Amino acid sequence: MPKKNDILTLEITDLTSEGAGVGKHDGYVLFVPGTAPGDVIEAHVLKADKSYGYAKISKIIKPSPMRTDVDCSVFGKCGGCLFRHIKYENELEIKKSWVLENFRRIGKFDISDIEIHSAGSPIAYRNKAQFPASKNADGKLVFGFYASHSHRVVPCPKCFIHPYYYEKIKAAAEDFCNTYKLEPYNDETGKGIIRHLYIRDGRLSGETMISLIINADSLPKSKIFVEKMLEACPETKSVSLIINKKRGNEILGDKCVTIYGKDTITDKLCGLDFDISPLSFYQINRDGAELLYGMAAEYAGLGGGETLIDLYCGAGTIGLSMARNAKRLIGVEIIPAAIENAKENARKNGINNAEFICGDAGVAAVNLAEKNIKPDVLIVDPPRKGCGKEVFEATEKMMPERIVMISCNSATGARDAELFAKLGYTLDKLAAVDMFPRTGHVEAVALLRRKKG
Repeated sequence: MPKKNDILTLEITDLTSEGAGVGKHDGYVLFVPGTAPGDVIEAHVLKADKSYGYAKISKIIKPSPMRTDVDCSVFGKCGGCLFRHIKYENELEIKKSWVLENFRRIGKFDISDIEIHSAGSPIAYRNKAQFPASKNADGKLVFGFYASHSHRVVPCPKCFIHPYYYEKIKAAAEDFCNTYKLEPYNDETGKGIIRHLYIRDGRLSGETMISLIINADSLPKSKIFVEKMLEACPETKSVSLIINKKRGNEILGDKCVTIYGKDTITDKLCGLDFDISPLSFYQINRDGAELLYGMAAEYAGLGGGETLIDLYCGAGTIGLSMARNAKRLIGVEIIPAAIENAKENARKNGINNAEFICGDAGVAAVNLAEKNIKPDVLIVDPPRKGCGKEVFEATEKMMPERIVMISCNSATGARDAELFAKLGYTLDKLAAVDMFPRTGHVEAVALLRRKKG
């Protein structure tokens, strides 16, 4: 077994969803960040437990053909992108293998291959950014990103997955804060006013929203802040303060005060109009969302006469995108603000066959089943931990013809698909969608059909 500080020759054969390369030395597994499958390296062992260990690159002996030049100055320090050193076409293959292997190994499905769909360009696709504030070595306030698994802020001069003009906004906000000596928030002391800079944009509308998240009831020199933001980004339609005086790591507060322009910006998704407030849910990659929702609608196979239940519905975007092809839509979400957004989104788009219930998805599903409401199609889009056990209890009572499952974590998605299979469903279709290029996230979308007889 290797020991700490050993230098070993290692071939990297795989990549974890955390971005670490996987290599074996005489059967012993070592995880090495910053590597690519196909690399042959000298690995410096940092830690060696009984069954696996961690190492860093000492030297690349033979680079993988998957490798490409790194274009980001903080890659490996910032906790965002995992794949900037790997060609995008290879990233897609790696992510496809994650989804496929999880459904084979965890879900126990006999699948030979699946497709992965790219959501488009891996550059500037995000329509939202949250930059935590901190002090740099010179004592100046800077906005950046959290390092992986920490709350240490890494300044980033240019992020390639955000629109380029976000950097102008960020620089102007830093200049404002430093000019007026506004201190970054310190969670240990509870002091400091500036917590985060928060930017959103409507990708089709071109409208931009800028918010400062503050540990106070008001912002000194707020009129000057607005002027600086409009100078940096003339497309700005809304500037607001989000009040968060709670200790801890929660980013958004409960109170939002508009100090310039509108309370919301607008955008269009799947042919529907959406108002986006600082606190409302909206997909980070608009083009990717259209692709994913289009696939979900295809899997749902609606003909106009069906009842559709959308569990974990958020602001209702998935269900509402299908509502005009269904007889009835029922959406369920535990977050009250999201339910209000869903209701308003339905009203704004003239959708009259939709109703939304605020409550735990599993509990609400059981209640619907007890009322003998039997959907033809069930949509589940749970958080990373997957569906709650009540969802399966309700499914057994309702037994919809089809289940469309969207999963942001294919490991729990595969587990849930197996549980649906035990209730009498077959996995009819499965695909991966790369909604978040260059990061370690990939969506899985599955269609499960109820067995006949």
